Amino acid sequence: MTNYLRYSLNWIKVFKINLFLSIFAWLFLIGLNPLNAKPVPNSFSDLVEKLSPTVVNITSSSLIPNRQDQVPKLPPGSPFEDFFRDFLDKDQDGSPRRPRRGTALGSGFIISSDGFVVTNNHVIENADQIEIEFFDGRLLEAKVVGTDPKTDVALLKVESKEPLDFATFGNSNRAKVGDWVLAIGNPLGQGFSVSAGIISARGRALSGSYDDFIQTDAAINRGNSGGPLFNMDGKVIGVNTAILSPNGGSIGIGFSMSSTVVEKVVEQLKNYGETRRGWLGVRIQDVTEDVAEALGIEETNGALVTDVPDGPAGKAGIVSGDVIIEFDGKAIKDTRELVRIVGDSPVGKTVSIKVLRGGKKISLSVKLGRLEDNMAKKKPSRQQKKELEFAGMVISDLDKELASKFNIDKEVVGVIILDVKVGSLAAEKGLRKGDVIIQVDQVKVENTSQISKLNNKAKSEGRSSILMLILREGLRRFVGLSVQ
Repeated sequence: MTNYLRYSLNWIKVFKINLFLSIFAWLFLIGLNPLNAKPVPNSFSDLVEKLSPTVVNITSSSLIPNRQDQVPKLPPGSPFEDFFRDFLDKDQDGSPRRPRRGTALGSGFIISSDGFVVTNNHVIENADQIEIEFFDGRLLEAKVVGTDPKTDVALLKVESKEPLDFATFGNSNRAKVGDWVLAIGNPLGQGFSVSAGIISARGRALSGSYDDFIQTDAAINRGNSGGPLFNMDGKVIGVNTAILSPNGGSIGIGFSMSSTVVEKVVEQLKNYGETRRGWLGVRIQDVTEDVAEALGIEETNGALVTDVPDGPAGKAGIVSGDVIIEFDGKAIKDTRELVRIVGDSPVGKTVSIKVLRGGKKISLSVKLGRLEDNMAKKKPSRQQKKELEFAGMVISDLDKELASKFNIDKEVVGVIILDVKVGSLAAEKGLRKGDVIIQVDQVKVENTSQISKLNNKAKSEGRSSILMLILREGLRRFVGLSVQ
């Protein structure tokens, strides 16, 4: 009897396991994934049919400059001068060359029924004629409303007698790595081609201060530029902008500027014909571990202020050496984050800022200016001379002769690095010949003896590092250096 019961119980366990596996497999097959993952679409056809009328092909053209500019520089009166001019400006039959037009192909998408179209700035840059081709074959001329080279976004306008189908922006911040996406555009001039893939990564930066790219393996080629990247809800979460490729064709590494960035830029271009970004008026760098040690702070979060030209920050009391850790209630991780948050802030808004100064948190209030109206200018001043070896460097007081030799502004005050020994501490920190030391531990220096005194002071206080502010090619940067 006991063996019978044991056999029955084992059979029941096996039955339950098989039943569970069968239900799991059945749910997966009908698309109700028990792991909460989105099922693989059977087809994108319904979505493509709905979205295609919102996408356009763009052909931009401009006159090619006169080829007389390509005539080599020759001695005055050279007999070859006329030869080259004739060669460049005349056809084979000897008749004058007519001005030629160069064309560029790209993509775009309609964002309103009254004809606003979004594309990349590089698609229409310098064009004097822009033609839009719609999905139904219609052709309309477009005018430029505004452009933003910083994010490579352009807003165009077409006049249509009938309301147009249009796409709407989605929230790219909700997009996840692994989500399905669709790219529709005009790759290599083929017109209204569709490619599908997934989001490979988010938050990519290529070269701009305001970059926030979505990386995708959906095929993007030349001509896709300016076209939309759709999510599975049919919303635009990116504008296809660039690819990484050794041969110019798609290898599955494409980049779309996120809708979070594009939507704000488009709104400003529509309202003002230009962008209006907030401007704080500081030069900044990331806080590295050695700089943090020199400043006596534990974390590397924040943006370290290297220079404060005339502007909002200076008026608010921000000084070089401050570490901005919070802006308008948002914690600052690094310089890139601060630049984006400031740029997204309204011009004229008064915001609160928290900085670390001398190990203490200080709260300040700043009224933001407008970036486009306020390009920071350098504030140099005077000079002197004497050489010294320090931390593997040969340094000297900066005089007019050295300033001229190293192409440094005559008004700059500081100590110049004349040489850096290979393998030295200074070399490891990236210091190099021609750099100018303008501050040590936030004290302005005019000669080499000051650097020695400040180094000895740090040593007597038991500190292991000093903080140098370096000027290189007009840009300032902090470097933490061990006490000598």
